[in-house]
Amino acid sequence: MPANEIKKGSLQAWLAAIRPKTFGIALAPVLVGITASLSVEHTGNLPLALLTILVAVGIQALTNMENDVGYTKRKAERSNRKGFPRATSEGWLSIRQVDVAIRILSTVLILVSVSLVTIGGWIIVLMGVCSVAAAYLYMGGRKPIAYSPWGEFTVFIFFGMVAVNGTYYLQSGTFSFISLALGAACGAIAAGVLAVNNWRDMRHDASVGRRTLAVVLGEKKFPRLYLCLLLAPFALVLATVSVWPEHAAYLLSLIPIYQIKKLYGDFLNKEGYELNDTMLGTIKLEIRFAFLLSLGALLDTLIHCL
Repeated sequence: MPANEIKKGSLQAWLAAIRPKTFGIALAPVLVGITASLSVEHTGNLPLALLTILVAVGIQALTNMENDVGYTKRKAERSNRKGFPRATSEGWLSIRQVDVAIRILSTVLILVSVSLVTIGGWIIVLMGVCSVAAAYLYMGGRKPIAYSPWGEFTVFIFFGMVAVNGTYYLQSGTFSFISLALGAACGAIAAGVLAVNNWRDMRHDASVGRRTLAVVLGEKKFPRLYLCLLLAPFALVLATVSVWPEHAAYLLSLIPIYQIKKLYGDFLNKEGYELNDTMLGTIKLEIRFAFLLSLGALLDTLIHCL
């Protein structure tokens, strides 16, 4: 729906705040964690897997709402920003409405994390509480992560390492070198998504005092980082299979590597609103990588069961 047709308080307004198109960033590492546990540890729990997926989506929605309302509170929305419209800045939702939704969702997510202590122990509670805290602190608090160069690193940790390994641990009760490698792979692409966002808004961010990594590294170094973030997952899969060749089915995830050339070319040559498509393309790359990696893990499980 066109932005000028969105009504105040409508479902479309709430969708603009929670941004469902970004949910793939949250779903991808959880799917990898579930299937990797089946492949490596030969353990799985479907109800627990579904609950983990719901929590992951909830944390992504929480992050998006906090990002939306945080900008409006700080009056950091200017005409030179080229990103997707923010619900509170556009007046579709009030700051109070979104703040209440954030409190409710945060409470639910923390309660669910606490309830998982009987399954995964206190380490899962710690991961859950830290994830919710990171979602809030990304744009909330006195010194938001979004105003610092640590955004990509935060995404790498929580939407890669924590999401994959937390899910893996819930399913199997342990960690492995493979889960750590796959967590880093998912985290790298997720950080690449944020890199496109920060590259697109680099001039705007500099004008409002946001020292994102794009602002700090500048126009020469930051594109190289983006390319490294896209290549890293495929290198990590190759390294994993070279050490554990019995998991050769993981190589299915290498299929979408051809997309990197176009994404990197668009990153270098496009600007403004055009980069929104590049960001969505990076999300699609993560989803395809994770889906094919998960499919490879399932095939691996089937092969070892025969």
